[in-house]
Amino acid sequence: MGAGVTDDLETQLILERLRSTLQLLRSEVTQLETSLKYYQELSSTRISALEKRSDDFESRLRALTDASTQFKVLAGLATGGGLLSALALLRALLGL
Repeated sequence: MGAGVTDDLETQLILERLRSTLQLLRSEVTQLETSLKYYQELSSTRISALEKRSDDFESRLRALTDASTQFKVLAGLATGGGLLSALALLRALLGL
């Protein structure tokens, strides 16, 4: 009968160790899930910031392109290209 009691104690010890190990594993999984959620939110925030920055750069590039076009037109007019075009238009309208 002593051997049966010893087997029961060993079984109980093994069962307690397994429960403890299972609890540690569950705790670790919970920590990993929390960490994963944090990094997902961080990545989402970074992507949003990069998209916003990209849109801002695109807007700036468009504004610079518009300014460059306006400058070229004004430079052309200032150097006399516009005057010659206006004179040619007047000649065509007046039939000269």
